[in-house]
Amino acid sequence: MQWTLVVPLKPLAQAKSRLADTADDGLRPDLALAFAQDTVAAALACPAVRDVAVVTDDARAGRELAALGAAIIPDEPGSGLNAALAHAAAAVRSARPESSVAALNADLPALRPPELARVLDGAAEFPRAFLPDAAEIGTTLLAAAPGRPLFPAFGVDSRARHRASGAVELSLAAVDSVRQDVDTGDDLRTALALGVGPHTAAAAARLLIPGQ
Repeated sequence: MQWTLVVPLKPLAQAKSRLADTADDGLRPDLALAFAQDTVAAALACPAVRDVAVVTDDARAGRELAALGAAIIPDEPGSGLNAALAHAAAAVRSARPESSVAALNADLPALRPPELARVLDGAAEFPRAFLPDAAEIGTTLLAAAPGRPLFPAFGVDSRARHRASGAVELSLAAVDSVRQDVDTGDDLRTALALGVGPHTAAAAARLLIPGQ
């Protein structure tokens, strides 16, 4: 099964506010973009991924991610993360109604294509499935088989919300890179320890991170 991944990205100036203890206002947009670039590049290198669509209204991010090979979908609803994902999934399926669609976080800078392939192969066994984040509170990937609605419920306690919506929780070993999103300085240190992509490595080199 080949998947289209939908990756949401808020305007860079508003992104990653919880990294304020690690990066100042001038660096956080660069970090957010770097996370997204490494996420998209790794996703496009995954054999289970047909293409990647980024839903964003940020012009800079749109240019940089399109240069990597992603399609860019404007966030026309402008009503938050879940509305953006539903809009992007509908746009994908308006062109290819039988597409398998998965929402993937944009802040997975350590993402490894073989691990993503393992997660998507697991998700293909169910109508809807999701992968919890490393903190086991949120969600990093939500997948919907052909003909099935995505029904995204990202946000606070999204693991519980996706489970309550009927999506199957995937319990897979050795997929740490797909679960390690980055919201805080501690998250970034963990991702760096896993091994991040080149864009994040370059951006993180501008930071002074204790323990790095």
